[in-house]
Amino acid sequence: MELSDEIIINAPKDIVYAALNDPETLQRCIPGCEELIKHSDTDLEAKVLLKVGPVKARFGGQVTLDTGGAPDAFSLSGQGNGGTAGHAKGGADVTLETDGDQTILRYEAKAEIGGKLAQLGSRLIQSTAKKLAAKFFKSFADVMEETRVA
Repeated sequence: MELSDEIIINAPKDIVYAALNDPETLQRCIPGCEELIKHSDTDLEAKVLLKVGPVKARFGGQVTLDTGGAPDAFSLSGQGNGGTAGHAKGGADVTLETDGDQTILRYEAKAEIGGKLAQLGSRLIQSTAKKLAAKFFKSFADVMEETRVA
């Protein structure tokens, strides 16, 4: 499964990049995120409760960041396990581009799923993934707007 999109964030690139590396901000924005622990500048651990069609599961996973191109670009990869619901692994490449006092965030993500989730069908999985990504970026844009106003 592949996803890509772009969103305009109403904040300068350095602030957007810092927020994308702040566990508290990310936890507020990730749909169903119950816990996000930053073990180092490149390693995170997450616990997320998700419902995909009839399957509801709590996933635990690890995320690794590659900040070699920061703050203009970075990538992340991770894997998670939802017990009997299944498992997922994937990654994303993110680029940040300055546009006046705003930032254009673009991402390309790939994921592989297995277990009960994989049996639900690719259309349901794809549409759910798109909705979750859209919800995350809408929440992230809202948090950036709140930060800017405060």
